[in-house]
Amino acid sequence: MAEGQTDTTGAGLSDPRAPADPTPDTSGFSADPQPVWNGSRPELGEGAAGKPSSPPPPPPPLSSIIKDGSRQRRDRKKTVSFSSMPSDRKISSTAACISFMLEGCEMKKVRSNSRVYNRYFILDSDMRSLRWEPSKKDSDKAKIDIKSIKEVRLGKKTPMLRNNGVSDQFSNECAFSIIYGENYESLDLVASSADIVNTWVMGLRYLVSYGKDTLPVIESSQNSLRLSWLESMFHAADVGTHGHIPLTRAVQLIKGLSPGMKTTKVELKFKELQKAKDKLGTEVTLEIFTEAYCELCTRSEIYFLLVQFSSNKEFLDCKDLMLFLDAEQGMEGLTEEMCLETIRKYEPSQEGQEKGFLSIDGFTNYLLSLECHLFDLQHENVCQDMTQPLSHYYINSSHNACLLEDHFWGSSDINGYIRALKMGCRSIELVVWEGPDNEPLIYAGSLMTVQIPFRTIIDVINQYAFVASQHPLILCLVTRCSVKQQKVMAQHMKKILGDRLHVDPPNPEDNYLPSPDQLKGRILLKGKKLPGNCSDSEADVSDEDEGIEMCQGLAEDGADQLNVPLERKLRLSKELSDLVSYCRSVQFRDFDVSRRNQKYWEICSFNEVVASRIANEYPEDFVIYNKKFLSRIYPSSMRIDASNMNPQDFWKCGCQMVAMNYQTHGLMMDLNIGWFRQNGNCGYVLRPAIMREEVSYFSANAKDSLPGVSAQLLHIKIISGQNLPKPKGSAAKGDVVEPYVYVEIHGIPADCSEQRTKTVTQHDDNPIFDESFEFQINLPELALLRFVVLDDDYIGDEFIAQYTIPFECLQAGYRHVPLQSLTGEFLPHSTLFIHVAVSNRRGGGKSQKRGLSVRKGKKAREYTSTKTVGIKVIDEVFRVATQPLREAMDLRENVQNAMVSFKELCGLTPAANMKQCILTLSSWLLNSDNTVSVTLNLSEQYPSMEAQGPVPDHLRKVLAAYETMIQTSKMLIESADAVYVKIMQAQKAGLDFHGDLHETGSKEGLKGRKLQKAFESFAWNITVLKGQADLLKHAKNEALDNLRQIHYAAQSCGISKSGSTSPDQLRSRGNLESIPESENTSDNVSC
Repeated sequence: MAEGQTDTTGAGLSDPRAPADPTPDTSGFSADPQPVWNGSRPELGEGAAGKPSSPPPPPPPLSSIIKDGSRQRRDRKKTVSFSSMPSDRKISSTAACISFMLEGCEMKKVRSNSRVYNRYFILDSDMRSLRWEPSKKDSDKAKIDIKSIKEVRLGKKTPMLRNNGVSDQFSNECAFSIIYGENYESLDLVASSADIVNTWVMGLRYLVSYGKDTLPVIESSQNSLRLSWLESMFHAADVGTHGHIPLTRAVQLIKGLSPGMKTTKVELKFKELQKAKDKLGTEVTLEIFTEAYCELCTRSEIYFLLVQFSSNKEFLDCKDLMLFLDAEQGMEGLTEEMCLETIRKYEPSQEGQEKGFLSIDGFTNYLLSLECHLFDLQHENVCQDMTQPLSHYYINSSHNACLLEDHFWGSSDINGYIRALKMGCRSIELVVWEGPDNEPLIYAGSLMTVQIPFRTIIDVINQYAFVASQHPLILCLVTRCSVKQQKVMAQHMKKILGDRLHVDPPNPEDNYLPSPDQLKGRILLKGKKLPGNCSDSEADVSDEDEGIEMCQGLAEDGADQLNVPLERKLRLSKELSDLVSYCRSVQFRDFDVSRRNQKYWEICSFNEVVASRIANEYPEDFVIYNKKFLSRIYPSSMRIDASNMNPQDFWKCGCQMVAMNYQTHGLMMDLNIGWFRQNGNCGYVLRPAIMREEVSYFSANAKDSLPGVSAQLLHIKIISGQNLPKPKGSAAKGDVVEPYVYVEIHGIPADCSEQRTKTVTQHDDNPIFDESFEFQINLPELALLRFVVLDDDYIGDEFIAQYTIPFECLQAGYRHVPLQSLTGEFLPHSTLFIHVAVSNRRGGGKSQKRGLSVRKGKKAREYTSTKTVGIKVIDEVFRVATQPLREAMDLRENVQNAMVSFKELCGLTPAANMKQCILTLSSWLLNSDNTVSVTLNLSEQYPSMEAQGPVPDHLRKVLAAYETMIQTSKMLIESADAVYVKIMQAQKAGLDFHGDLHETGSKEGLKGRKLQKAFESFAWNITVLKGQADLLKHAKNEALDNLRQIHYAAQSCGISKSGSTSPDQLRSRGNLESIPESENTSDNVSC
């Protein structure tokens, strides 16, 4: 069927034979992503007469508290406005959801051709049918029988909601669909808020699962675990068994059970309930205590989540929890005992612990625990390869660590060094000046700052050097004292640092610096060094002071613009010079000079202004330079306020040491701190492979996808905030906070982006946002995700909190984000509750660094190809890879497209995993009234899906899409090895020319810019071949993983045939491995 063609039989479409509903809303939706609703009901006959109405008031805030205007009587037929939900009720149980549905509310009904109708939806009193009005249909037709409902989908997950002309005018969180009937038709609805949607979805799912007689049952057994637990807590506090406890004790008890709750909020709730029950006083009864706790401490967004996975809608048993952890949190290898242990750890009630039940309070405790934080705990320890050369790592670096404030007025203090070292800093600057009594001093250059003896600083460094990390510490010496005091410096360092000080000369036979592992526990000095043939006790060396960098030769006509100073000389002591080994400071002139003359143990320092120009004008050369040599970037001397530069501007060029003013808080320092968390906060982070490999192409200023690299899609849903504090120093609005959240991506230019939620004006410190965003990440290894919470104020938005995390440290699924203050301290109990998904990356499991990207629409396939080098013999080698590259992309794209189609027919997003698809299919079958059954034959290597009985049209489409997905996966798995070998053999053949590329190009008559272009095209081709081979390898592994998920899901939901094979047998199939890029690589590729 052609794309966009209407399907009158599939899911997501209404019955084409039914007459059109009257009075469509031809204006569609407002341009605002969330529709604008009227806050009250119109009077009888309003709308029917067609009279113009006054402009609607602003939209009501999203809230977990159900708000209510005046109630509408059911006899009002021609209603066109929307109401919000009752403010006097909080949805904290299934009974409350069904009660709300029995009263009904208005929603928009979406039909084809952009038709939108305002209708009043209500659950019949016998709970057998869902009705809507007004309608020209007979009353018996303007309804859906509950027993005919197959599925209730949250979000825009039907063709009608995805492809409708007005679909982009309402948010995903405000839409849901009811799939019903044997032809899987859909009723597509849009509500005024996510709360209303969640209430209907939860209530309908419960009725579909348990039928009409459930309300009395759940009302009688509702929250039995919670009530018994609260009763025991109350009686424990009721020391004299009086049946009541003092108000102050009740307040403290609730605050103890729900940390972060404000005292005034609890006291106000008690007084409100006491007044409602005419029991004012200083004593609190069990009834009031229980009601207050349930209203204050029930987070509706977590309750809605619990209901989705609970088999009884009130708590999670062991199997429910296992399903949640597996399908949503991405945890593998789960056992029943592991789930029971989790329940025993987080469930507060004794009864729940004994029976293996996780109540709403236990589930909330679990989701707030470290296990469900956004940061992957695997990265709390050193988890990267630490055996690469030192130049292959980003190094956490500080500038003027002695300062506590700015450069001019700021005071100096040893605590600056202690703080930096405890935060994992591995490169510290020491500016040493002439001091009295032959004792050199350290200060920031201003006589107004406190001057600290050099010996004291070295003592502090020796004490704290390896508290946070065992990996090497680099001391950057800037010497401004006499030769006599330089000798004193050397003596202090040798005496205090002892064997920690690395002074062994570098091996000239090596090509790269040692690794961080090889230098564990050692301290390196970065500084000037006398020539090796110098026998004098002192001599002159060039002096590149921090802030006065030499850049002659970078651009012949640019010297004046760069304000290049004249070269100065420094008298240097040989005793101090001999302590410098691997980090000898030299002057940078240009990249050609560095390629010819610079030794691997020599390091250049760059002023940020100069470095920025290099990064903008020569990004590829800067990346290549940093593959072998260390570079240090320090702030411009114009930053007298000690502000910070953006480290990402230089990390993207591979610069290892970007010196930061640790005393200055803000965005730039947040990025630096967040970035270095990803490797156990050891101060070293391995750079992306594309920036380390000897032959690779990477442009730091790329504004599009990278060669051979497939972008990933990051899906973020900001659900709610908890215990958000007032902005520091703010008193303008009292206790009122009106927050909104910025979600920012920091990385290469192609990835930098930001989006924000709406402002929540519900005057609560626990706002509900319920907004989703999507970001394309082209280089995940260099991307940072940052959440910023601000207070919306008409004078100026004020900072509340932030959190910054590397993309590689994200855990997918439902997560809490711990928030930090402006100065970096974690705010007690302040969090954001979010959902994270990365397309084609398993939630919470080991991340696939390269996965299949999900495309939003069908378009002509664009094949990745190699570039012409301009050297005939080399171009012939790369030309051989053209067909394998096309085959590799076809294999990957065919599987990708088939999987997206299957997921959409299952009513899921492209970010869903295969387990969720099979579980969704299983739920359809359980809710089916006819004799159709579907089984998965797991005895086959590629499980087939077989149907028995009359198969509805939509289910037939699902079966066909599944078969296509399995066949394309089979083709990928069985063909990948051969295609992989062809690509890697072409890459190896190309690499054989690398050593003689310059000579070969010269023989072909290439020189100057043409020769440089040939080098770039050669590196591009090598990068493309390796990248496409890696993508094919990951695609095969992902296809095998999908087959394992199908096995596990089919077995867990009981739709597998007996005699099936174990899914673990799929792991025995060979995985593709990359060919090492070395001259000794064997011609035989093991797959």
